[in-house]
Amino acid sequence: MKVVAAYLLAVLGGNASHSADDLKVILGSVGVEADDDRIELLLSEVKRKDITELTASGREKLAYVPSGGGAVAVAAPAIGGGGGGAAPIAESKKEEKVEEKEESDDVIMCT
Repeated sequence: MKVVAAYLLAVLGGNASHSADDLKVILGSVGVEADDDRIELLLSEVKRKDITELTASGREKLAYVPSGGGAVAVAAPAIGGGGGGAAPIAESKKEEKVEEKEESDDVIMCT
């Protein structure tokens, strides 16, 4: 991912011909050690390809990737507790909704 990010930064910077050295300089500027094999693999895969086409292709592929959610952890009831197992889950959902609302308020305030 780091190598891909460095490549995209090079593209955004207006660099028409990307070399391994360019990517190493970008990675080195933020203290990341460059992996020559990964850089060469990326450059060989994107050689002579348009970045907008690569991005569009990537978005299409990511559209089918599950993005989490849906799984709810259920706490085991205490010994002799009998019933009441759903109440903590309902409470946690309410807390999550309150937290999400607070986060969305922060986003609105920032814009």
